[in-house]
Amino acid sequence: MEQGSRAGRVRWTVLAMLFAVTVVNYADRATLSLAAPSLSADLGIDKLQLGIVFSAFGWAYVAAQVPGGWLLDRFGAPRVYFAVIVLWSLFTAAQGSVVWMSGATAITMLFAFRFMVGFAEAPSFPGNARIVAAWFPARERGTASAIFNSAQYAATVVFAPIMGWIIAGFGWPWVFAFMGAVGLACAAVWLRVVKEPRQHPRLGAAEMALIAEGGALVDPPAEARAQPRPGETRRQIGVLLGHRTLWGLYLGQFFINTLTYFFITWFPVYLVEERGLSVIKAGLFATVPAVCGFIGGVLGGVFSDWLLRKGYSLTMARKVPVVAGMLGALTILGCVYATSNTMILLFMSLAFFGKGVGALGWAVMSDVAPRDCAGLSGGIFNMFGNLSSIVTPILIGFILKETGSFDLVLVVVAVSALAAALSYLLLVGRIERIVTAA
Repeated sequence: MEQGSRAGRVRWTVLAMLFAVTVVNYADRATLSLAAPSLSADLGIDKLQLGIVFSAFGWAYVAAQVPGGWLLDRFGAPRVYFAVIVLWSLFTAAQGSVVWMSGATAITMLFAFRFMVGFAEAPSFPGNARIVAAWFPARERGTASAIFNSAQYAATVVFAPIMGWIIAGFGWPWVFAFMGAVGLACAAVWLRVVKEPRQHPRLGAAEMALIAEGGALVDPPAEARAQPRPGETRRQIGVLLGHRTLWGLYLGQFFINTLTYFFITWFPVYLVEERGLSVIKAGLFATVPAVCGFIGGVLGGVFSDWLLRKGYSLTMARKVPVVAGMLGALTILGCVYATSNTMILLFMSLAFFGKGVGALGWAVMSDVAPRDCAGLSGGIFNMFGNLSSIVTPILIGFILKETGSFDLVLVVVAVSALAAALSYLLLVGRIERIVTAA
C-alpha cells in the first residue's frame, strides 16, 4: 500500500519539474522587458525599435513551432526539452554582451540573441502539453495544464523583484547572466526527473494503470512510429489545418496571448514611464497582478476538472471557465480611467485573474490532439497562438510612438480578451479527441 502511495505521486513530481522549467522559461522572456528602460537609454533605442526587438522572440518562436513539434513526436519530449533548455539559457546570457556594442550593431545583435531565445524555446509548450497528455488521465488534465500554464505568472512573482534588484544594483547586463545560469541549473536536474511513463524507474503499476486507463498517451512517439510513412506528416498537417474546432482554438490562443505578451513586454515599461515607478518598484508592483493570474490559472483548471467530475460534458467543462475568464479580463479597461496607482493595481489584478481562469487552451489541446501527432498538434496550436508575440510588441510600439499614451494600448488588449471569448463560443465545437487516420 505504501509503495502504491509513493508511485501515485510520480506524475505530480514530473508536473512540478514542468512548472519549475516553465517559470524559468517565462522569466527569460520577461528579462528584456525589465531591462528595457535602462537598456534603451544606454543604447539609444526608441519605442518602435524596442518593439521590433521585443518581437524578435516571436518571429523565431512561431517559425520553429512545426519543426519543434515534429522533433517532440520523433525523439520524445524529455530529450528534446533538455537540449532546448540548455540552448535558450546560453542565448539569454548572451544578450548582456550587447553592453559592449553601440548603435545599429547593438540593436542587431540584441535582436539576433532574442531571436535565438525564441527559436530554442519553441518546443517548450508543445512539450509541456505532450508530457501532460502522456502522464495525466483526462479527469486531471485540466488541473495539470493549468498548473504549468500558470507558471508564466509565477515567473513574475519569483523573478521580477530579483531582476529589478540586480538591474538597480549591478546594471542590466547582469540580469541576463543570472537568468542564463538559472536555466542551466534547471537543465542539470531535468533528465533525472522527466522521462516517458514506460521508461520511468519510479512509476508503479497502479499509477501506470490509472493514467493509461484514463486516456493518457503513455507510449512515446518514437516507439509508436519509428519510421513514419511517406507523406504522413503532410496528411496530418492537412487534418490539423482543416478542422473548425482547431481554428477556434488557434484564434482563441492568439487573442489570449495578446494579453500575455503585453504583460511580459510592455507592462514594466508602462509602470516606469506612464505611472512613474522606479525599476525596483515596478518589479514589485507587477507581482500583484501576477499572483492574481497564478491563482486564477490554477482555479480555472481545478474548476474545469470539478465540472467534469460532476458529470458535465468535456465541452462544457472546458468552455465555461475560458469564456467567463476572458469576459472578466475586460476589467483592464478600468486602467484607462484610473487616476491612482492603487486603482491601476486593482484593475490589472482583476484582469489577470480573469485571464488566468480562462487560459485553458493547452488543456483543450491535450484533450483533442490526435494520438499519432500530439507534438505536431501542439506545435501548430502554439504557432498560431504566438503570432501575437510578433504582432503585439510591434503594434504597441507603433501606437506609443504615434500617440505617446497607453490608453489605446489598453483598449486593444481588452478587445483581444473579448475576441478570445467569442472564438470559443462561436468556433470551438464539441471537445473530443480528433482522429487523423486515413
